[in-house]
Parts: sequence; structure tokens; C-alpha cells
Amino acid sequence: MPESGVSRAQHTHIPTDRTGIPAATGPTATAAARRTGLLVTLVLGGLTALPPLSMDMYLPALPAVTDALHAPAATVQLTLTACLGGMALGQVVVGPMSDRWGRRRPLLLGMVVYVLATALCVFAPTTELLIGFRLLQGLAGAAGIVIARAVVRDMYDGMEMARFFSTLMLISGVAPVVAPLIGGQVLRFTDWRGIFAVLTVVGVLLTLVVWKWLHETLPPEERHTGGVGDALRTMRGLLGDRTFTGYMVAGSLAFAALFAYVSASPFVVQEIYGASPQTFSLLFGINSIGLITVGQINGKVLVGRISLDKALGFGLGVIVLAATALLLMTSGAFGDVGLVPVAAGLFVLMSAMGLAMPNTNAQALMRTKHAAGSASALLGTSSFLIGAIASPLVGIAGDATAVPMAVVQLVCAVGAMACFLGLCRPWQRGGATA
Repeated sequence: MPESGVSRAQHTHIPTDRTGIPAATGPTATAAARRTGLLVTLVLGGLTALPPLSMDMYLPALPAVTDALHAPAATVQLTLTACLGGMALGQVVVGPMSDRWGRRRPLLLGMVVYVLATALCVFAPTTELLIGFRLLQGLAGAAGIVIARAVVRDMYDGMEMARFFSTLMLISGVAPVVAPLIGGQVLRFTDWRGIFAVLTVVGVLLTLVVWKWLHETLPPEERHTGGVGDALRTMRGLLGDRTFTGYMVAGSLAFAALFAYVSASPFVVQEIYGASPQTFSLLFGINSIGLITVGQINGKVLVGRISLDKALGFGLGVIVLAATALLLMTSGAFGDVGLVPVAAGLFVLMSAMGLAMPNTNAQALMRTKHAAGSASALLGTSSFLIGAIASPLVGIAGDATAVPMAVVQLVCAVGAMACFLGLCRPWQRGGATA
């Protein structure tokens, strides 16, 4: 497969040839670098958008799947857990692979398998087979998640990396906004299987885009040559870094609070509060817009002006407050509050993720230039494993109460804040912007 083009010279946005030497200078080089940077941003945005697209297009169909396959809600929610767990485990494998063989080949292999697994979901006759196909879909889709983060680490550092993560949040954040809307509209013309057919087409198109336009970013001289043992030692060394582990676990618990909402909201909004699939899709989109907006404020306004730790701490604090309010409302402490106040609490919680998610990733990866793929794998695996555990817990009391969702969110939010303060100890770094 051809490998060319993009190297660490892009820290300064200078185009390079196959050896990493600047290919040109002056206005022509600047324009070429700008086009290359935009193209890479769009491709990486597509890769990071694929997981929420795979999850969120399917959300409005969850009640329909329970009816079509004659399965209880808790069992159907395992289709989300399987996909999420697959994405977690897949990253452990793909991350070290990308450190050894480069970013491009493992990514293309993962994308091809993702397309095949998604096509199999279209024809799944039982819930058990659907769970299995979703697991395979998650395992393959992990390649896009982990390698996109590793490519960002290859290309950027410091404040530029934090800004780029916020830019990726803008692009990938469009997926949660659009996906439930598309899923709700697809259900107007076909059944839940049509959603997987659409995802198959999306996977094919993204695979072609990656093959055509995403070049190798890890030079051969910077690749790891060791085997599985070397990869495990690298990961053990990363986990031995208390600060890295603190950011990893804090980010993972925040993600779990978000995924508790993703997993429970179709039943909370549609079954408990009686909203239509289209109304659910609209509310989900509004919440995603809040996350995108705050993420862009983080990247365009806050980064470089205040420390990433201050922005992260504020975001985690807001998540704790929002989760507390949701628990009080759903448990009846304020009486029957209805959908609007609960939706407002979820909007605040989701929006604050725009401060928590990019800053935990940036702070963790700044410490791991020597093993970006393995570090990215640990970040993703931790997030998706903890999210996979949170997913079935939100339905533990059935689909008639939203209290389990709020409890899971509050526990995860408090845990994230405890890890941030107890392990990262931001006050010890003297308020630097990074």
C-alpha cells in the first residue's frame, strides 16, 4: 500500500515528501499545507465520528428491536454493550500494531472488517447473533478511534494538540446530532435493519476516503520493533505514570456518565415520558450541539488563556452538579417534573463534556510522545470498558424509571473528579497552560 506525505513537519504545516523533507516553500507550500491539513482534519473527523454514528443512528430503533426480536429491553441494550466492549478490546490490539507497523495498514484492515460486520447486522435473525455481530463491528471500528488519536499525536504537540482535539470534537460531534435524526427518518421508511444498511454504505465510503487520502504519519525509524511482550511492557510503563493514569480514568468515568445517557435516553425519553422517536432525535441533537459548542469554546477561546487543568476541573464540577440535579428530579424529590426539566439537566451534563473529553485526552497524550498508539489504546480501552459496564446498569430496574441512569451518572462523575484531584494533582504543576 502506498505510504507518503504527512509527517511531524506538519507541526508547522510544511508539506513533506516521502522522506519527511520539506517539499516546497513560499505561498505555494503554505496553500498546499493548508489543503493537506484540512483534508487530514476531515478524514480524522470521519474516523472519530464513526463510533457515535454506529451507536446513535441505532438508538431510536431500540424499542423497535425489542418488539421485532421479542427480547427484553435489558437484552437489547447488550447490543450497545457488545459494540462498546468490542471497541474497547480492539483498541488494545490495534494501538500497539500501529506503533509497530504504522498507522495506515491496521486502519485499512479494520475498516474492511467493520464494513463486513455491519452488513451482517442487517441480516441478524436473533438478538444473540445481533449481539455477536455488534461485537465484531466494535472490534473492527476500534481501529478508527485509536489510530485517529495516534495520528494527532504524531502531527501535533502542546496547545496545538489540544486545539486539534477540540476541532475533531466539532467534526465528530456532527455525528451525534445528525445520526439520531437520520435514524428516526430511516425508521419512517423501513425497519431497524435499514439503519445498518445505511451504516454499511457509510463504512464503504469512509474506507475509500482513508485509502485515497490518509497517508502514513509514523516514520519507519520511529516504529517499535518488539512483539507482544514489548507492547505489554510499554503499556505497563504508561500505567505506572500516576498522572497519565489519573487523566485516563477521569476521562473514562466522564465518558461512562455520557454513555449512561446514550444507553438509557431512548427508553427514558420515549417510554417514560412518551415522546416520539423524532422528538427523541431532536433532543439528542440539541444535547450534542451543546457538547460541540462548549468544545469549540474550549479550543478557540480557553486553550492558551487558562490552564487545561482549570478548564477540565470546571467541566467535571458542572457534570457532578448536573448529575446530582438529575437524580433529585428522577427520584421524585421535586414531584413530577416532566420531560423539560430532565432534558435541561441532560443538556447541561452533555455540554460540560466539551470541557472534560478533549482536555483529558490532550493532557494524557502530552506525556506519551514515545508510544502514542499504545497510549491512545489505553485511553480508548479504558473509556469503552467502563462505558460498557455502565450501559446495562442503567436498565437494571427496567424501563419504567430513570433513577438508575441518574445514579450511574452521579457515581461516575464523582469518581472522575476524585481521580482528577487525587491522581493528577493539578495544583502541583503550578498553573501552566498545559
